[in-house]
Amino acid sequence: MKHISDKDHTINKRLHKLYPPEVADRAVDSIIDLIFKYKSRIQSKPYQLSEKDVILITYGDQVNKDYEPSLQTLKGFMDKHLKGIINSVHILPFYPYSSDDGFSVVNYGAVDPKMGSWREIEQISGDYRLMVDGVINHISQFSDWFKAFLADDPYFQDFFTEVDPSVDLSKVVRPRALPLLSEFTDANGKIRHVWTTFSKDQVDLNYKSHRVLRNVLDALFYYVEKGATLIRLDAIAFIWKEIGTECVHLEQTHELIQLMREVLHEVAPEVIIITETNVPHHENVSYFGSGSDEAQMVYNFALPPLLVHSILNKNTETLMGWAKTLTLPSDKVCFFNFTASHDGIGLRPVKGILTDAEVNYVGDVVKSHGGLVSYKTDADGSQSPYELNCSYMDALTHPDEEDEIRYKRMFLAQVTVLAMPGVPGVYFHSLVGSRNYHDGVKHSGVNRTINREKYHIDWLEKELGTQGSLSKKMLDSYKRIISIRVNEPAFNPFGKFEFLDLGTSLFVVDQHCMHQKERIVALHNFSDTNITCELPETIAFPLTNILISGSESKITSSSITLEPFQILWLKGEL
Repeated sequence: MKHISDKDHTINKRLHKLYPPEVADRAVDSIIDLIFKYKSRIQSKPYQLSEKDVILITYGDQVNKDYEPSLQTLKGFMDKHLKGIINSVHILPFYPYSSDDGFSVVNYGAVDPKMGSWREIEQISGDYRLMVDGVINHISQFSDWFKAFLADDPYFQDFFTEVDPSVDLSKVVRPRALPLLSEFTDANGKIRHVWTTFSKDQVDLNYKSHRVLRNVLDALFYYVEKGATLIRLDAIAFIWKEIGTECVHLEQTHELIQLMREVLHEVAPEVIIITETNVPHHENVSYFGSGSDEAQMVYNFALPPLLVHSILNKNTETLMGWAKTLTLPSDKVCFFNFTASHDGIGLRPVKGILTDAEVNYVGDVVKSHGGLVSYKTDADGSQSPYELNCSYMDALTHPDEEDEIRYKRMFLAQVTVLAMPGVPGVYFHSLVGSRNYHDGVKHSGVNRTINREKYHIDWLEKELGTQGSLSKKMLDSYKRIISIRVNEPAFNPFGKFEFLDLGTSLFVVDQHCMHQKERIVALHNFSDTNITCELPETIAFPLTNILISGSESKITSSSITLEPFQILWLKGEL
């Protein structure tokens, strides 16, 4: 390994871009110590993403059992229902926290004792590839770091950003309709105005302090030591602050992400960095960097709202138009595709893709289905919708509609995600077909709780064991389709892909595995009527029909008819 203190080393160069020379030199020394500390503790295990990778998104306490750590209960559920089908799991923040269901971290180095301990985390990472959250834009006001700041501990005085409230911060992009600066009283009775992008309980860290960077890197390395192979950088777009700018997507932000990746890869080059940037699509994909120096995976945030819009309108023109713009800067990066997550369905990613009228229409339909809409404050002081809060199934169908319709629309959306180029993520609630959790919203007062219900394992197992239940049907269908997907090399996330325009109600993905000369042509009917289409001459016949309403056959003609909401995956050779 090239010695990191070499002035030509890229880590050294990046630190000197971020900090004045004397500070950068101290940062280099501290990071060298960190790298060699963990080199003796972490055993690197090379890994390459493939079609085998599917990621379950879940809370650590998603399922609970009396007198058992919830992380242990979660692993038991996965072992029983998903072993050999889903190989990876994103456990949402399992650290001690004070709010936001885990995203206000009190201690980066601990596991919430209500969920278990590092022992349970290591047991999960022993059988599944583990994604963990780096909630590193901010930390809880109840953390030891912030307590030390308020106690005037000299070491922590530059860990947070203080700003005189008279300073003009009007250019700062706001993700939520809450004050940017929050008041705190320190140990001497002095009022401190501190930067809080998301809430008063989530105090932003100041990366102009090299000590903040060093301590955060220490935490990320510790997660890798405990078995993490994917690290999700939460809210990373806001991490660097420069007064007088929008304080989002700054050059220093990209430099920091590239630096973090390089430092981690000095010890564990198999670690995958995934950036969570719930912003307009063209801004989101900037986090791929050059294709070899920044995030290896980027959330495909425009996909969830576009799927809702397309299914509600039974029309794929906008979805197809957007999909045809999808490009990647290299064959070393890919999208992370999903429909639902612990957050709502973000609307900022479709800015410029859907019109305001289309966004408002979708919001009105979701509200008529029992969902909620959250708003943000714009630069002119007005408010606009930024997120739909609803279970994904309820977003697509009215609660009074028949279960069969609910199932077909939901399954269509989920299978479309599985057919998209990249790595698919499956939210626990989508896996079991959850409904809106209105009681939770009443209790918490937080809109996002509508899609975050937690289950007692006995109740859930009874639901999943009930023949004909919607939960059982969703889980069984998911398992069947994923079992097909993970055995098809054409779904390799680094393969070539094309979107075929075969009609305004169809969404068609053509994926290629060049190495093994295989292809999958995935057709999805978004309408409630039969649709007939003609496949292009470039697609060879016959094709094996590997999924068509549960049956298999041969397709010997270019003319194909799909039933309402039908999915058809065709397998052939290039």
